[in-house]
Amino acid sequence: MKFGMRAVIALGALWAAAGMWQTAARAQEKGGENETGPYEVVKGWPKPLGHAGWTWGSQGGVFAESPNRIILLQRGELPVPEKAPEGYTGGYGAFGTPATQGKPRLEHCILIVDADGTLIEDWTQWDHLFAGGRGPHKVRISPYDPEKHVWIVDDEVDQIFEFTHDGKQLVLTLGEHGVRGSDDKHFARPTDIAWLPDGTFFITDGYVNTRVVKFDKNGKYVMTWGTKGSAPGQFNLPHSIAIDAKRRLYVADRSNSRIQIFDENGKYLDEWDNIRSPYDIMMTTDPGGNTEYLWVSDGVNNKFLKYDLNGKLLYSWGTYGSFPGQFWGVHQFAVDSAGNIYGAETFGGRTQKFTPRKGADPATLIGQPSKVPAS
Repeated sequence: MKFGMRAVIALGALWAAAGMWQTAARAQEKGGENETGPYEVVKGWPKPLGHAGWTWGSQGGVFAESPNRIILLQRGELPVPEKAPEGYTGGYGAFGTPATQGKPRLEHCILIVDADGTLIEDWTQWDHLFAGGRGPHKVRISPYDPEKHVWIVDDEVDQIFEFTHDGKQLVLTLGEHGVRGSDDKHFARPTDIAWLPDGTFFITDGYVNTRVVKFDKNGKYVMTWGTKGSAPGQFNLPHSIAIDAKRRLYVADRSNSRIQIFDENGKYLDEWDNIRSPYDIMMTTDPGGNTEYLWVSDGVNNKFLKYDLNGKLLYSWGTYGSFPGQFWGVHQFAVDSAGNIYGAETFGGRTQKFTPRKGADPATLIGQPSKVPAS
């Protein structure tokens, strides 16, 4: 018996040294539902806004420039729900009412936090741009821009804004505030933006116009395609856009429950059907950087979905709800260089941060955003 006990102790030491003991312990845990898939939610992130009587409103967008600089878009702050406990600082949707149904004040719409969720920048000087709307829709930085200008799309005021990296200057405005149109100078509720390496960019436009608009690097109109409908090349709410290494454009045709694929001049190539409600899409690469995948956030099924570029579903995870780690309408998501992911919830009224679980299968993690090779 003594020898047997020494053998067990020795084996346990070897397991611990190799990092296997924790894995074995997790395997023996009882219960659990694997709600957060290959990730762990970072509870209490971001830190409270600290504005008495107000809490986080509907979250339109998020962009992780780095693990220590994450841009958050909110569609205004909301009054703390009446049934919330005293001192409540969490998401508005936690009490059963969607954050989109609250009565926000359009203040503190563009916020930047660090890795701990501490506020480091508050672009209140631009809150007035969103007056008359419901707040900013999505935020992007071109991966090809060395100056890292920040682009914000606002669907309700029908404009796209380009800011300097520090937010001190408004560089470019596309569209006319509150004036809708389908010509080369107007939009009707635009939704997203994507770039080619030479600065050419595409805007999905959007809730009303149901088209894609192409511009050159200077913001000069080039062309447009798409009409309302469900036939190939038509749209019913193009809500997000991504580009693969072969310069093919993937458009989340949200209300048609599909992804459509085009060349850079609008030629229809393919479509993937039966994707319930694609809110946001991201083109990523595997850890070796050799294979691309398209990740989709489904705002109705509240899942993240991984597809190969033939449209085959490879993996999914996510659960509807308002508890930490669950989702209620991920409107935009982002991944930083450390592999952390961020999900901005339009109905939940919060942006959550997730870190990869130790030992998680890399194939189940959202990879790094891919780039189009320079031609």
